[in-house]
Formats: sequence, C-alpha cells, structure tokens
Amino acid sequence: MNIPSPVPVTHPITIIGSGLAAYTVIREIRKINTEVGIVLITREPGYFYSKPMLSTAFASKKTASQLIMTPIEKMASSLGITIYPNTTVTRIDPLDKKISSSSGDFYYSKLVLALGADQMKLDLEGNAADQVLFINDLEDYQKFRDRIEGKRKIGILGAGLIGCEFANDLSLGGFDVDVIDLAPQVLGRLLPLAAAQVLQEKLSALGVTWHLSTTVHSMNHQIDQFKIELANGGTINCDAVLSAIGLKPRIQLAKDCGLDTQIGIVVNLKLQTSDPDIYAIGDCAEVGGLVLPYVMPIMQAARALAPNILGGSININYPAMPVAIKTPVLPTIVSPPAHKANGNWETHVSADGVEARFKDTAGNLLGFVLMGSATTQKSTLTKELPNLL
Repeated sequence: MNIPSPVPVTHPITIIGSGLAAYTVIREIRKINTEVGIVLITREPGYFYSKPMLSTAFASKKTASQLIMTPIEKMASSLGITIYPNTTVTRIDPLDKKISSSSGDFYYSKLVLALGADQMKLDLEGNAADQVLFINDLEDYQKFRDRIEGKRKIGILGAGLIGCEFANDLSLGGFDVDVIDLAPQVLGRLLPLAAAQVLQEKLSALGVTWHLSTTVHSMNHQIDQFKIELANGGTINCDAVLSAIGLKPRIQLAKDCGLDTQIGIVVNLKLQTSDPDIYAIGDCAEVGGLVLPYVMPIMQAARALAPNILGGSININYPAMPVAIKTPVLPTIVSPPAHKANGNWETHVSADGVEARFKDTAGNLLGFVLMGSATTQKSTLTKELPNLL
C-alpha cells in the first residue's frame, strides 16, 4: 500500500477510548508508520480485553482479572504509545485542536473518537429501580459477579442478542434465569419467527423462563430479593436484575463540540466527521446510515482509517459480515437483510439445525440465519450476499 508521507506535525495523533476500535486503529497505524506520535486517552484502566467475552464468562467462572489479555504497560510499550488511563474528557475544541480532561489539556494533530456505547436504560418505577445492573466493561462484569455470588435467580431485561447470550451463559453457570422482552419472540430484530422459536425452546430446556410481549413496570425490594411487576400483571422474584436491552452510541462529546450527529457520530466513507481532522470509529460511529456494534465492521473500518489518518484517501467498504451469536446450546450465525429490504424468509427446520434465507422477488439472497448443523454453510452463503456498504 502506497501511503503519502504524513505532513510533519507538532502534536500527536490522539485517540479517545481504549476498546477494540481504539487499539485496532493503533495497530493498523503501526503497520504503516512506527514513528508517528500517538496518545491514547481513556476513562477506563487502559488494559486490553475482549468485550464479547463478557457474555460468555460466567459458566467458565472467570473473574474480571482473568479476562484481561494485555496489561496497560505492555500495550503502551508494544505499540509505542502514551496512555492516559482513568481520564475523563470534558471538552473538545476543534478550532484550537485542544482536548480538556481530568488529566489536563492535550493538543492533537488528528483525533479519533472511539467512544463506544452505553447500555440503554428502562424508565422503571419502584424503590429498587436504581438496582438494575449493566455489563458494559470489566468493572461492570466484576460488580455483577460479586452481586450474584451465592445467589440463584437472575432476571434479564431484553431477549436480543446480548440478552440471549447472557441467558445461555448464566443458565450453564447454574442460575435460574427469567428473560423479559416487549417483543413476542427472542431476537426479534434478527430472526424469523420459526428460527426464533427453535432457539427459545433450546434455551427453555436449559431452564430459561420467558416473559415475552410485556415489559417491566416496577422493581421493589422484597426481603432479600427483588420483586418485579410486569405490565401484563405478572410478577417475578429474583436476586439480581441485568439489563441487556441495547446500546446507545456515545455522541454527547461530539455533539457538544459541534460535530454532526444522528444515531451515532456521522462520518463519511473515509471515517471523517464534519471536522476533517476528527474521525470516529466503532460503536459510536455512523457511516452510511449504519451503526454496527460488531467486531468485523470495526476491523474493516480500522484498515481504512489508519492510512487516512496518515495522509491517504481510502473509502471504507463493508462486505457482508455475518454475526455469530454465542449461544452454545444452539450455535447461531446471522446476516440480517438491510432494514426495510423487500423480500421474504424461507425457513427450513430440521432435527439438528435451522436454515433460513431472506430473498427478494427475483430470488436474490439478501440475508440468512444458520443454526446448529446449518452453520457449516456460512462461507458459501456469505459469498452470495450483497455488500452492506
């Protein structure tokens, strides 16, 4: 790859965030340029870990410290960067290229926003409404592990991808799990009904109890448990409640400094925001109207962003990128059709798997769901799908 020599700068490339998106961009930059100064600012401790592992670690009894893959010191030395951990950024001044933070002021040449996303929250009534827990980082994970130590019954808000992964993992870990969701089926945004029913049945066999087509009205203390009252009049008693209803991109910092935002921080095909010296990537970024909080889109974006920061001009390309749902009771791979795509699902359910294909009226494949034994068709079907972007 021929990348123009970067214009000499007096300030480093600066990245805000320390998740997969941030560190992947840095690794891609270092493949091209080993000398350019890079500063990483993060409100987290700065170590590297795999966030997708958070929803599969309970059954294996892993603590938060055991999930750390690389400590901060090694990340800094191996990548040749300066890291400011436990630092909250309070303001970005694009005019002066200045960042204000709890660790002082920083100046940048190019800035990458890898801010991630926050867990969405339900507006609940009751004297225990503030006791709902979230798992969005290692500290959250350890807090939840500590809370459920010696407990038995867990309530999960949300039957989407993360909710189903936690339901599977916690059930394998010996917990009784109740899952509540307003949708009439599990994974309502990703699966056709027939496929959803198979996954629901498999998880039910593990001991998961479903409360679908309803939502939580209130949550109150009841002796040493919580009492959840549902909108349909039902009640659930549990020892802890975990919310997994979805993610909301962190855009406030970008919005406050005048960058264009919609659902996420709006970027062009070069990952530039409305300020050409500020880029965004990962769960916080919206490119081509898409916000894709998955691993493969982050990897694709980082490969384009790194050379662009160094003076290149590469447009991001999103091929079809199926998502593996970590439900070992029924391994599932999903490549959902585009939002509002015209077509229909063709679903075949067998004794050991499910194959569902979403096709348009001309018979073109626009999406698929593969479960169990059918997951072996992933590579073949992916080649038939159109690019996402």
